[in-house]
Amino acid sequence: LAFLGNIITRAGVHLPGNIDQAGNAFESFPNGYAAVNAIPGAGVAQIVLFVGFLELGVMKDVTGEAEFPGDFRNGALDFGWDNFDEE
Repeated sequence: LAFLGNIITRAGVHLPGNIDQAGNAFESFPNGYAAVNAIPGAGVAQIVLFVGFLELGVMKDVTGEAEFPGDFRNGALDFGWDNFDEE
């Protein structure tokens, strides 16, 4: 998704409207890695806190049923993939 987002924004396609209450438009930010330096410190802090919340509070193996690292289904999504034969 990151690759596709980079290709789309470099092609000149941006979300309409403003990204914040100050009136900065989505298209006013540069493309690629240069956009990271254009984000205000409070925005970076918001991203870091949100990712930290997801890592510590949401994306964890609650039930202890994980079959592999990163398995966050917690028994909620089981489509029966493990019941198929090796064929």
